[in-house]
Amino acid sequence: MTAAAGGPAPTWEQLAAASDLPRLEARALLERASGRRREWLLAHGDEPAQDGVAAAFRELARRRRAGEPVAYLCGAREFFGRRFEVSPAVLIPRPETELLVELALARAPAGAYVLDLGTGSGAIAVSLACEREDLRVIATDACAEALAVARRNAQRLAPTALACGRLQLRAGDWWSALAHDERFDVVASNPPYVRAGDPHLREGDLRFEPQGALVAGDDGLDALRRIAEGAPHRLRPGGWLLLEHGHDQGGAVRALLDAAGLREVATARDAARLERVTAGRAPA
Repeated sequence: MTAAAGGPAPTWEQLAAASDLPRLEARALLERASGRRREWLLAHGDEPAQDGVAAAFRELARRRRAGEPVAYLCGAREFFGRRFEVSPAVLIPRPETELLVELALARAPAGAYVLDLGTGSGAIAVSLACEREDLRVIATDACAEALAVARRNAQRLAPTALACGRLQLRAGDWWSALAHDERFDVVASNPPYVRAGDPHLREGDLRFEPQGALVAGDDGLDALRRIAEGAPHRLRPGGWLLLEHGHDQGGAVRALLDAAGLREVATARDAARLERVTAGRAPA
């Protein structure tokens, strides 16, 4: 909707209604375009929107109708009760991954040394550092742009942990960012696990997310395999490896952890009752 020459400008509610977007998506994009909080927009919905803001909203709405994820358009996504910055350099944090954080918290002993491999936006590592002040958390990623996003999230959400070194961000491909003698009580990772050529890569949000953070070889297990093979040399006695994976990969990941010599191997299901995180423990 555009205002006719000399006519009244559209209201916030009219802008949202004319966008052809679901109401919640339209409101999120209005927040982004206007810089106003949702409560303000609800209270002032019948007031005219400023021309510049209306134009910015229409452009965001156009991009959303073309398929761009709302999280990228808004620059943020909620995860584990906190608002994380996201960009096309990182995967969009998903609710299923909160299970990985919950399992890591449950298995980490007091004062545990925890590793998040392939941190992306930092959602896992920052959440762990925020939830438990006794944890020392290392987060690694091979992508400089992703680490920059993770650092900004850490600076905003866990500044004290970052400043004192209780939360550290390091550049490197999987285990390569670590000193040769570093060992961990918990290693958690949400690595790439989509098969190359999977038709889902051409659908929905996946079309816009970084392919290097999604695709892991012909069987989708390349990254999971590398992490499992290196884990025995990086876990302290009795330490845990926790891996998120695809809903149909539980059996394959359990086999990888068994082959690595880990014990108590088991898979946890997410809220949709799909196999989502497989855990294994180093011998004590």
